[in-house]
Amino acid sequence: LAGGFNSNLIKVAFRFAKDNESKDLAIEAIGKKGRDFFKRRNYKIAAEHVDLFRNVKYEDADRIADGIIERFSNGEVDAVYLFGNEFKTALSPLLISKRILPIEVPKGADSTDYIYEQKPEELLGSLLPQYVRVQVYRALIESVAAEHAARMAAMDAASSNAADVIEKLTLYMNRVRQATITKEIIEVVSGSAALE
Repeated sequence: LAGGFNSNLIKVAFRFAKDNESKDLAIEAIGKKGRDFFKRRNYKIAAEHVDLFRNVKYEDADRIADGIIERFSNGEVDAVYLFGNEFKTALSPLLISKRILPIEVPKGADSTDYIYEQKPEELLGSLLPQYVRVQVYRALIESVAAEHAARMAAMDAASSNAADVIEKLTLYMNRVRQATITKEIIEVVSGSAALE
């Protein structure tokens, strides 16, 4: 009951998969619809997480992110892309697709020199996993908000359509009732005229 919420996101992810067919893709599916879609098309499902959206917890995002980080650190994957719905307004969620690993250095940032209290490797070693965890958690909660908005929009459209149908049916029933009454009046008048 959320309109095209899931199918629009699946289309974006599937387009990415089709564009990268030459690569060995592994999909970590969050949600049943996406998992089922890619399973039916024989894509490799590295992990699946269902029924998370009823009660999104940071621990779930932490667990998902740890699995992603481990596979990336072990060299099982060379890049990680995140696809999701981002809540912008109640009427228009924004579909996002972004690479979260390896992290892209913003242009111009590599020429700046910083002084760190810790060694940069130690600092990045503790910050980068947190970055991935927060990105996964953010994607989960944004998706929940966007889904609720999509459901509200779908229910509003359904209520509006139902009101239109009720109005049309009421007009139709009134016309039928009026035609029936007119026919009965004509029969009574005709019967009365025949008796005279």
